[in-house]
Amino acid sequence: MVLAQLEATYFMRVALTDSNLALLTIMNSKFLDLSMNEADMRRNDEFLTISQVSKRAAISASALRFYETKGLIRSIRTAGNQRRYHPSMLRQISVIQVAQKLGVTLEEIAEEFSALPDNRIPNKNDWDKMAGHWGKQLDERIAQMQRLRKHLNGCIGCGCLSLKHCELVNPNDAVAEHGAGARYVLEEPELLASKIGINTE
Repeated sequence: MVLAQLEATYFMRVALTDSNLALLTIMNSKFLDLSMNEADMRRNDEFLTISQVSKRAAISASALRFYETKGLIRSIRTAGNQRRYHPSMLRQISVIQVAQKLGVTLEEIAEEFSALPDNRIPNKNDWDKMAGHWGKQLDERIAQMQRLRKHLNGCIGCGCLSLKHCELVNPNDAVAEHGAGARYVLEEPELLASKIGINTE
């Protein structure tokens, strides 16, 4: 199941290499080129309720409130203290959701959003920068996924030593000296094997 999801991510990435993350490229469209602060938001009367946003973005109301506490999205309040969201928040929420599915953490997303001047909604140039940053991270995750697929039925350098192949490429868990986890997945197997004097072929 996990590998299937990783494969889906890989083929999505490969298919969209030229556009460097389709989501962010699509959102770079001219007619979506926004640069609004809270004052701009208040001048627009087409606000959405939390239930409307929840339905349109397929996300729970509790998740929206969580995003807001993390500073990932924002709302204004009515006289009755009810949340109202500018439609542009749908775009920001969509970026958060897809970025998470591609392996970008909430902390990384928040860091990118917090770098925006005056806490404004990202514009085309901002999406370009985010695409570049996250694209590099995704490329590395794809490389790790490919290594996992290649070595899944053999030794992944995790220290279990449960397969006969482990004895050949990770004798006495030699790769542990180079870090924790599945070392043959987290870094290039040939390079790691050369460090410990092993032939992985």
